[in-house]
Amino acid sequence: MPLSSHVNPEDIVQRLQAAHITPAGHASALSQATSTHIQPYDSRYTSQTNIPKYKIPEQGAPGDTVFQMIRDELDLDGKPNLNLASFVGTWMEPNATQLMQENLSKNLSDADEYPAMMDMHQRCISIISHLWGVQPGEKAIGSATTGSSEAIHLGGLAMKRRWQIKRKEQGKDASKPNILMGSNAQVALEKFARYFDVEARILPVSKKSHYRLDPALVRENVDENTIGVFVILGSTYTGHYEPVEEISQILDKYQEETGIDIPIHVDAASGGFIAPFTHAGVGGSKWNFELPRVKSINVSGHKYGLVYAGLGWIIWRDQSFLPEDLIFELHYLGGTEKSFTLNFSRPGAQVIVQYYNLIHLGFDGYRSIMENCLSNARLLSQSLEATGWYTVMSDIHHPAPHKAASHAAKSIVKQAASTVGGENAGPSETSADYVAGLPVVSFGLTDEFKNKYRHIKQETISLMLRARGWIIPNYPLPPNEEKIEILRVVVRETMTFDLLEHLLTDIVEVTETLIEHDEIDLQALKKHHSRRRVRAKGDDEKNKKKEGAAKEIGKEVRSMEDGIHRAVC
Repeated sequence: MPLSSHVNPEDIVQRLQAAHITPAGHASALSQATSTHIQPYDSRYTSQTNIPKYKIPEQGAPGDTVFQMIRDELDLDGKPNLNLASFVGTWMEPNATQLMQENLSKNLSDADEYPAMMDMHQRCISIISHLWGVQPGEKAIGSATTGSSEAIHLGGLAMKRRWQIKRKEQGKDASKPNILMGSNAQVALEKFARYFDVEARILPVSKKSHYRLDPALVRENVDENTIGVFVILGSTYTGHYEPVEEISQILDKYQEETGIDIPIHVDAASGGFIAPFTHAGVGGSKWNFELPRVKSINVSGHKYGLVYAGLGWIIWRDQSFLPEDLIFELHYLGGTEKSFTLNFSRPGAQVIVQYYNLIHLGFDGYRSIMENCLSNARLLSQSLEATGWYTVMSDIHHPAPHKAASHAAKSIVKQAASTVGGENAGPSETSADYVAGLPVVSFGLTDEFKNKYRHIKQETISLMLRARGWIIPNYPLPPNEEKIEILRVVVRETMTFDLLEHLLTDIVEVTETLIEHDEIDLQALKKHHSRRRVRAKGDDEKNKKKEGAAKEIGKEVRSMEDGIHRAVC
């Protein structure tokens, strides 16, 4: 039998299973074993047949059996707490979890049936709007959403509709709207432009601009058709805050020169629950409703709002900035309700837990958690650079420019205190002593390391860390800087000092292993650790065509040059 380069494991199992024929006159042992149900592993799915994957079965199965089989299959997933690729929270306090479980059946769209929940919803909007500097006399309006993607689309839609209304009032063409964003923008911002027929003017980022929206490019790319500018408070690539106030000032000057008023929507998916609480803020400048040009802001409650996945928030500084024709009145659920979201039925439990967190933790509690995250992110950054193997592209471990001198003085005091045994005698540091940003560590191998050990690829490091349980993505920076690849760690509240020490140990051990050994077959590693997918008919033929096309092109296909890496959000 000739060796094959590709086999279909499902075909093999099904073919061999069919070959097990019970001899004539003998009852099947498997049939006897499953004639009565005693425990989860005595059903027909144990060894007679596989669990249905593509079509609903004619007959059901015992609940405990299905429960156990699904649970067993989910054991193949990674551990959420070690998923350092994601900003989304993976832990809540027991009280919060209990509240969520008790309210899983409540629908946020049923306002008349669940008035207490809707009151909490309104309280959250009020609390968050005040955290974001809503001004006296303004009546902030907003809503919970299923996440920041929906919230961004709503913020963009409001800007587009206001622009259309104004253009029609002026008797001008309203068919060619455009919106500005940096090439570091998360895919939800591009989705808005594509789904709602708005030209996306995606501006290149650079090392000079800290891999974020470059204010110098904003002025030359806006015009009378610009509905707004998306400004990101926390790039998913490197954690840098985009300079909202500087961009606002550029648009102020543009309005003075042309009379054209261009609003800002701040995508604060992560930063909206970090900047208000940390000592650093956004580095001394303004970013929220304190700037008149900022009309709307979104945030993910399921990120640093510390709620499980499924919650975002969109808030407009005043109800006048939410066009009336985007608001629908509903009368068929027992009362009258106003709706201005893309989704209708959606879970309400996350809203209840968000309110719990805001009241339970309070300002000081949130500040403590966010400062801890930034502190651990700084420590990891400094530790990686101390190895001499890695360079860090994120900046939160660098002293703030205006505090460089005081930082140096604190370091001297700490060294002196340590010398005399008083390790805690030195002045304490806060995030205000460092460059403001998200608790994100984006790092890569130094040029010196890459020149010395040419066979070591960063992707190999990512894959070998995955074998130890850590999920740390490796991907190129945005277009214009895509030749630079980064490994990225998102530090959440569950990243304790002890866990951080284990992570650093594993990174060092993996790097040392690669240094000490010859080149590893990266392609084999990539295939072995690639995400499992459902096989379908025709896959074998498609694979052959892909392999042939790759040979014709004669070059390696990179993971992100033609798309968005799934782990950047």
